[in-house]
Amino acid sequence: MGTTPDDRVVVVTGAASGIGAAAGRRFVHGGARVVLADIQGKAVSQLATELGPAARALRTDVAAEKDVAAAVDLALSEFGRLDVMFANAGVFGAYGPIHSADMAAVDATWAVDLRGVFLCLKHAARVMRPSGHGVIIVTTSPAAVTGGVGNHAYSAAKAGIIGLMRSVAAELRSHGIRVNAVMPGPTVTPMNADLSTGDVTAVDRTVELLAARTDGKRPAFAEDIAEAVHFLASPSAEMITGHTLVVDGGFTTIAGDSQWTKGKNAMGGGIFEAGRRWPSQAHL
Repeated sequence: MGTTPDDRVVVVTGAASGIGAAAGRRFVHGGARVVLADIQGKAVSQLATELGPAARALRTDVAAEKDVAAAVDLALSEFGRLDVMFANAGVFGAYGPIHSADMAAVDATWAVDLRGVFLCLKHAARVMRPSGHGVIIVTTSPAAVTGGVGNHAYSAAKAGIIGLMRSVAAELRSHGIRVNAVMPGPTVTPMNADLSTGDVTAVDRTVELLAARTDGKRPAFAEDIAEAVHFLASPSAEMITGHTLVVDGGFTTIAGDSQWTKGKNAMGGGIFEAGRRWPSQAHL
């Protein structure tokens, strides 16, 4: 048996800002104890101070195996175990045309976005297998399944994360460990503020720009994604593994409002072979 929802020990990577910080807050506010891991050492330490004695901070480069191992070991030494790993750290990374790709930048992108997730899975499994329980959640992106959303290196890494998640879920299921992915759509975070405006602090403008991509509805906020992660980590999701939970307000699967339900089509009807029409009035 695992621990109760309010007594879990969690490691969150990419925890200094955005989705990672929101997830760290959500877990702590729910009663969990959390190791906040991020390469931005000062920022993640400030968050741990804000969250109090239930949080620990560790400067962590997820591309370095010793750093990922250290984050997991800190959970063990400080809190006695590891129940949840949220492998969230990622960068947008290398961009530009495929024919002129800077392979050093591509490799650096993959080191964080794919190798980093692989290492989180490895070291979470290292300590979860002996305990016979645990939850691992990884962050992917619509760029994994939709062309043109992200750059080439990022898109490849995020697609790879889905395949990796399913493969590891198949291995660890018999050990009582669930492995899932969360796929955020356009979300208001410092990284997206930087991508949208060139200014990581331009939150209000980012809200406006991302809302325009969701037909004027509000964009997702980091707290929305944190709620999804918290659900996947909870006993309520006990039968969910090997799954990608899309949290994007329809961005990935809905191209736009249906033209077949409004305007001249609002009265209903049908189109059949050779252009034959079925007026809705014909059977009145």
